[in-house]
Amino acid sequence: MQTILRQWEYYNMTEIFTDLHEKAKSGYKFYKLYDLITSDENILLAYRTIKSNKGTKTPGVDGRNISNLKGLTDEELIEIVKSKLFNYQPKKVRRVYIPKPNGDLRPLGIPSILDRVIQQCFKQVLEPIAEAKFFEHSYGFRPYRTTHHAISRVCHLVWSSNLHFIVDIDIKGFFDNVNHTKLIKQLWNMGIRDRKVLKIIMKMLKAEIQGVGKPTKGTPQGGILSPLLSNIVLNDLDHWVASQWENFETRHPYKRKGDRIEALQTKSNLKEGYIVRYADDCVPRKQPKCA
Repeated sequence: MQTILRQWEYYNMTEIFTDLHEKAKSGYKFYKLYDLITSDENILLAYRTIKSNKGTKTPGVDGRNISNLKGLTDEELIEIVKSKLFNYQPKKVRRVYIPKPNGDLRPLGIPSILDRVIQQCFKQVLEPIAEAKFFEHSYGFRPYRTTHHAISRVCHLVWSSNLHFIVDIDIKGFFDNVNHTKLIKQLWNMGIRDRKVLKIIMKMLKAEIQGVGKPTKGTPQGGILSPLLSNIVLNDLDHWVASQWENFETRHPYKRKGDRIEALQTKSNLKEGYIVRYADDCVPRKQPKCA
């Protein structure tokens, strides 16, 4: 993450991304994001960010990978990306399968290398906005967060809150079943209201998959933007579950969180429970009611 922050500073994007995050926290609506996404600095940052990623050596359907872009000057790369976005039509997504621990195969969608650079351009601008809206205890595919943070949160709930029961939830086929229309609506509700940006994201979602056809749902694993979009899809679930206990709104404004929790335990019929999510896996933990 320190490397990414240095790259932000190198292209003078740190202040811009911070401003997006702060505005989103205050409820600001973003109607003009396209110009920022296609700015020279954001495009160069996107290329610099992904070129060190091992996955960029994997070719798309056109047989090209990151090595095919390395001979371009900054000006040439910027011009190619802007020209591609002018009337954007993503190339077919390459379908590959990798083995899962249980013996099944996980389908991945590999966009062309230029489409991956474009997705990174979008991710860099959308992520600070989404981060301002995300639930505190969602840990998958987020900056500064790892599986270790998720495990630490679960252990904290076990030791400090005397919780004993775990409900382990995994959403079967989650990435392949995301509703495109609802996802666009969720982006809109987050304050991302640049129609041109939303239209291009929909085109990314509808990109034809080699050997499969044009998808009517889902956000393929393997795309750079997919992890962020998956968190946006599940963010409403996070907040709803949390609103049933952890963030339950009380009539009395308690100053201390501990006092509020104690009041809920003694004065309500609510069942104590917390959600810890990592990607499409979540672990609601709860305490049983004593007889």
